[in-house]
Amino acid sequence: MTGIPLIIAFLVAIVIMIYAISKLKIHPFLSILAVSLLFALAAGIPVADIPATIGAGFSGTFTSIGIVIIFGALVGTLLEKTGAALKMADSVVKVVGKKNPELAIMLMGWIVSIPVFCDSGFVVLNPIRKAMVKRTGVSSVTMTVALSLGLYISHCFIPPTPGPIAAASSLGVGDNLLTVMALGALISIPALLAAYFFSKAIGKKVKAAEDVENDQTVQTYEELVASYGKLPNGWLAFAPIVVPILLMAISSAFSMGGLSIGIIKFFGTPIIALAVGVIFGIIGLAVAGKMKHFYEITNETLKVVGPILFITAAGGVLGKVIATSSMVTYITDHSTVLSAVGIFFPFLLAAILKSAQGSSTVAITTTAGILAPMLPALGLGTPALAALTVIAIGAGAMTVSHANDSYFWVVTNFGEITPEDGYKTQTLGTLVVGLASMVGVVIMYLILK
Repeated sequence: MTGIPLIIAFLVAIVIMIYAISKLKIHPFLSILAVSLLFALAAGIPVADIPATIGAGFSGTFTSIGIVIIFGALVGTLLEKTGAALKMADSVVKVVGKKNPELAIMLMGWIVSIPVFCDSGFVVLNPIRKAMVKRTGVSSVTMTVALSLGLYISHCFIPPTPGPIAAASSLGVGDNLLTVMALGALISIPALLAAYFFSKAIGKKVKAAEDVENDQTVQTYEELVASYGKLPNGWLAFAPIVVPILLMAISSAFSMGGLSIGIIKFFGTPIIALAVGVIFGIIGLAVAGKMKHFYEITNETLKVVGPILFITAAGGVLGKVIATSSMVTYITDHSTVLSAVGIFFPFLLAAILKSAQGSSTVAITTTAGILAPMLPALGLGTPALAALTVIAIGAGAMTVSHANDSYFWVVTNFGEITPEDGYKTQTLGTLVVGLASMVGVVIMYLILK
C-alpha cells in the first residue's frame, strides 16, 4: 500500500490506538506496539524486515534519551528527598510572586530548552514544578502544560537546539544565526502568551493524579518543610539542575561557534551532564545525613521510570515504522502541490511530517531540506525571509505532539496525566501554540516582505 490509501491507513491506525488506550484500557505500551505492527503490515514492509524495524525503533529511543530519563529522574528524586526542590520552588515564588507560578515555570522552561532538548528539560525541571504545585496550590495540569509548552517553543525556534541550527544551515542562513535567534525570540511572544492562557484554562477542566492527591492532603506547606528538618542552602539546592544546564549550554555555544574541544563536548552531552547533576544530588543527600537511603531512592526511581521508558520506546517503534514506510517519501514527492501557499507552505509541510512521524527535529530538518531549492520560487529567497522560514518550519514542527512523539509520553507520565487527557492537554496545547506562532510569522512576513 502506498500514496493516499497509506495515509488513510495511518489515520485509521491512530484512531485505533487512541480507542484502545482510552476506551478499552489496554496499556499504551501494548497498544502502540500492536498498532505499529498492523501499520507495518498495511504499509507493505517486508514481513522478514518488520522485527528488525521494531527493534531499531525500540533501541533507538533508548539510545537517544533512555539514560537521560533515568539520570534526570534520579536527580528529581534526590531533590525531592533532600527538600532541595522545595527550596528552589520557594526561591522562584519569592521572585515572581505566589500568584504567577505558571508564568515562572513556563519562562524557566523556555530558557532551559534553548540549549537543552525539551525531553531532558522537562525531566530536569519536573521536581521544581511538583514542588511549586505544593507551594502554591495551583493546578498540577496547569503547571505541567505551562512547563511543557515553554520548553517546546524554544526547542523548535531558537538555536543552539539542533533542529533550528540544521534548518538554518540548509536554507543558507547558517552564518546568520543571530537573526534566526532574534526572530525566534520575537515570535516566541505570541506562542508564550497562547501557552500561558491555554495552560490556565485547561487546568480548570482536566485533573492529574497529583491534583487528586493534593485535594486529599491536609498537610500545610509549612508542615511539609518542617518534615525535612532543615532545607539545604540555595547553591546546593540548585546545583543538580543548574550545573548540567550550564555544561550543556557551554558545549552548545562552542559547537555553534565552530569550536570542538573534547573535554567540553564530553561534559556537555546530556548523559554526562546529568550524571554530574546526580553527583551533586548525592552530595546534597550526604549533607542532609540521608546517605543510608540512597539505594532505596535509586531503586524507587528505577521502578517509577521503567514504564515511562518502555512507553516512550514503543512510541519510537511507531515512528520508525512510519519512517520505513513510503508515507514520508510520498508526502515529500508531492510537496509541490502545497508550494502555492507561500510562507504557509513551510508550516504545513513541517506539521504534516511532525504529525506523521513524531520527531520535531526530524520534521524541521526534513522540511528544510525539501524547501532549500525552492525558496526563490516561494518568494522566500532573501536572507531575512529565509531566516523567517526557519521559524515557520519550527511552528509547523510543534503541530502536533501525540502518541508517536516521545515528548508526549515524557510529559504525560511525569505529569501524571492519563493518555486520554494527554490529547486534551499536550496535543491540543501544541496545536494552540503552533497556530499562535504562525500568526506571529505571518505578521513578521508582512513586515519583511
